[in-house]
Amino acid sequence: MAQRNDLHHDRHTVSLLADHMVFSPKYCGKILTGDVALVTEGTIRKTCKEMDIQIIDMAVNTDHVHLFIKYPPKYSISYITNRVKGRSSRVLRKQSAQKRISTPERVVRRSSMGTKLLPWIGWTRMGCR
Repeated sequence: MAQRNDLHHDRHTVSLLADHMVFSPKYCGKILTGDVALVTEGTIRKTCKEMDIQIIDMAVNTDHVHLFIKYPPKYSISYITNRVKGRSSRVLRKQSAQKRISTPERVVRRSSMGTKLLPWIGWTRMGCR
């Protein structure tokens, strides 16, 4: 049983929602290195803080990102994923000087809820095809 201080208390609800997500590029290999990894981690932390999401553990590896979070019941896991992936994608695209290539690059989002393909643009500058 969870401790009382681990539970999320709202006016009419008490909850404990947690999820483990793994984000990885579908067509590229080890691109999350150096500045790209730092920017990705900072963007994810900032987005989660703004949404009142507690990051329990996060690891940015060279080819994937592990994210273990506790979140309030007002957000669905798909909404959280879209916000995190969308913002980090925009920030990385802004950093990238090259334009989007004609074939769409995609990132696979895996979590305990299933798998979903999400667009992730800007990989060409980072050494992918």
